[in-house]
Amino acid sequence: MLQSLSKVYVHIVFSTKHRHDFIDEAIEEELFTYLGGACREQGCKPVRVGGYRNHVHILCTLSRTVTQAKLLEEIKKESSKRMKEQGEAYENFYWQDDYGIFSMNPRQIDIVERYIINQKEHHERQGFKDEFRRFLKRYKVP
Repeated sequence: MLQSLSKVYVHIVFSTKHRHDFIDEAIEEELFTYLGGACREQGCKPVRVGGYRNHVHILCTLSRTVTQAKLLEEIKKESSKRMKEQGEAYENFYWQDDYGIFSMNPRQIDIVERYIINQKEHHERQGFKDEFRRFLKRYKVP
């Protein structure tokens, strides 16, 4: 083999501090675009970024040269700084320290991408806590 190859898809989920509803319609598109760019800066290719009011979902490939922890540290740090620059309504913006990162079967990418696109509709029926618990159960995380 002439080169190292890697194609690992992950679904990342994290929330705002105290699950405060900072992510409103005025800022969501810019935030999601910025998060995608922050992933690219770490060598990770974003497939879809989305979320709803108090949390985000990022579907991306992992770089073979960056750890999961480093990726999350950088995208959360940089996007938090960026949000604080968006005006008085966002000056107290912070991300929760914790996160979930789940490996993805490449055959499931389209399903997860649609899931991220439809966050608003999804959260009319289910809150973030229940959604995250479902992820934990699916991945057998106690």
